[in-house]
Amino acid sequence: MSDITIYHNPRCGTSRNTLALIRNTGAEPEVIEYLLAPPSRETLQALIAQMALPVREMMRRKEKLYEELQLDNPALSDDALIDAMLAHPILINRPIVVTPLGTRLCRPSEAVLDILPSPQRAAFAKEDGEMVINERGERVAGR
Repeated sequence: MSDITIYHNPRCGTSRNTLALIRNTGAEPEVIEYLLAPPSRETLQALIAQMALPVREMMRRKEKLYEELQLDNPALSDDALIDAMLAHPILINRPIVVTPLGTRLCRPSEAVLDILPSPQRAAFAKEDGEMVINERGERVAGR
């Protein structure tokens, strides 16, 4: 069993890049496609608490459904926002990565580098060609 978990959407480039950075350490994480297997209320609340993020920061505010459901209403409670994410998992921001070193919303994808227990093994470029890791396995300056 892996000590790294990623809440992943394979249709999301940031999520794919994050997964590739994890694998670039030689680790094979537990991959949870959260649209197919959404987290329970308890798990979602625990992830939010571990990241110490406001609930609203865990939401995909650019998602059309966010506007349709009027989730930008500041009067909505955290419980109401969590209810919306549970009813519509597409509203959960991604990817979320859990490692022994912490839990992080990995936007941008290189945020995962701060919580990976093992170093990068090879050069890595994002899908758009942006270099993140050089040929010595080191983070490129500014990344």
